[in-house]
Amino acid sequence: MGVTSLITSQLLLLLLLALPGLCVTSSMEDALTVHTDTGSYTGLYNPEYPSVREFRSIAYAQPPVGALRWQPPVALPASHAHHNATQFPPACSQYVYRGPAFFGVLAPDYLIWNGPDQNSTAGAVAHNSAEDCLHLAIWTPANATRTSRLPVLVFYSGGQFRTGGIPVPYQLPPAWVNRTQGHIVVTTNYRLNIMGFPNAAGLADQDQNLGILDQRAALEWVHRNIAAFGGDPSAITLWGQSAGAMSVDYHTYAFWDNLLARATISQSGTALKTTPATDPSHSNFTFVAKHLGCDFGEDGAKELDCMRRVPVERIQEFVGQYGDAKTEPTMTFAPVADEKVIFADYAARAAQGYLANTSAIFSNCANEAAPLYPFPSTNVSAGPWQAGVDTVTLRDWLCPTAKASVVRHQAGLKTWRAQWAGNFSDVSPLKWMGAYHSSDLTMHFGTFGIVGGKGTEVEVETSQVMQDYLFEFIKDPEHGLERKGWMAFNPEAEGGGIMKRFGAQGVVEQDVTGDEVQGACWGEGVYDPFP
Repeated sequence: MGVTSLITSQLLLLLLLALPGLCVTSSMEDALTVHTDTGSYTGLYNPEYPSVREFRSIAYAQPPVGALRWQPPVALPASHAHHNATQFPPACSQYVYRGPAFFGVLAPDYLIWNGPDQNSTAGAVAHNSAEDCLHLAIWTPANATRTSRLPVLVFYSGGQFRTGGIPVPYQLPPAWVNRTQGHIVVTTNYRLNIMGFPNAAGLADQDQNLGILDQRAALEWVHRNIAAFGGDPSAITLWGQSAGAMSVDYHTYAFWDNLLARATISQSGTALKTTPATDPSHSNFTFVAKHLGCDFGEDGAKELDCMRRVPVERIQEFVGQYGDAKTEPTMTFAPVADEKVIFADYAARAAQGYLANTSAIFSNCANEAAPLYPFPSTNVSAGPWQAGVDTVTLRDWLCPTAKASVVRHQAGLKTWRAQWAGNFSDVSPLKWMGAYHSSDLTMHFGTFGIVGGKGTEVEVETSQVMQDYLFEFIKDPEHGLERKGWMAFNPEAEGGGIMKRFGAQGVVEQDVTGDEVQGACWGEGVYDPFP
């Protein structure tokens, strides 16, 4: 989907009505309004894919503003009010970091779209973000009805728990929904950074991971209401990338006995990826509070009350500019172990049986850490130090996924493993970029052509094959992939199990051994980021 459609698509139905010789029936118009337990919502037909119906902005909780700032999400009351859902909502409040950064300079379409008046290295609060942000968006086939009972993907976006949200160009799914005409995609906003993970002294421990609680509230809304859009509430799959992938895996432990989903997909992240942040003295939040005029010593309640009156823009700009300046010590606002939603020892939780009995797909990108390792801004074509990139890829991405796969296998759960290794020039214009972190999203969403032009035949085929595997999985998480010849990963099998590799050296798909992909995690062989 091009950026212009974010502006013009509200006029689609009027244009359809105006076209000579085209009859738009009342049933088509009626199909654009859906009734839920929190109101009715009127969407639109996607301007590029008229066979796709989309509801771009549906609130799933009360606005987290005023007294509800830094509180768990509060459910919306039952309502019959009508809402237009034809424009995307702002993402949750976030800061546009100043460059040079990989995504800001080389791949801005993985960031929320902030319009033509703010570039992706602005060093300021994102224009297209706000504190009132707890919304979700839904894409369905145009002819979906309550009797369709289609499988549903609920997607949590990535962004290091600092950025991301619904209006990310590379993460809009109408092309894929148009192609299958057989599934529904839901994308959610959730609170980020200090607004979503404050770790404030004035809050109870169980209320620190607000962004994860937001995700759960969105899932609960979807579970209650998706049937009205043509979805099957018993056929929900949680899907996330990066921080969103970690979030998905967090849910399988936090809500292990009531996940509200029957399967999960985690791209480039699991619960074992990093150790949860620790700051038992709440020093980061207090540091920000003191600099914004809320210095109350050890009185956390007064500190929090004062901070609730500070404009969100001032809070985000202070935190963001502190990070831009690379000031030491660094400040981190991310999930913290509260032993309710986030846990300190996930392997132990799994061994004790506190892990949802669901199938999963885990995947990684071959050159994962390329965007996250410093590159020479004065000679971008030279790229970063590859040995350093490989070290970070293994340490922070691939090896934690390998460990998480073992944990799930020991718990008797099915896990399928994949590696994205494509290096197509429209997505990776510089050779050193390779299959970098997030680039696999363009394959699954079918958005690889929105910037670099029409993809090659091999790229199109690779995207379709990757989409088809996910589609089979969400239709039948237990057996769908096996029927297509993709076997569940067994780390105890010969060669360390079998994985799928997509896009490497122009090969659409191939089976490879776990030892070949991740043997370096166990000290066996040298890691290859460009297989």
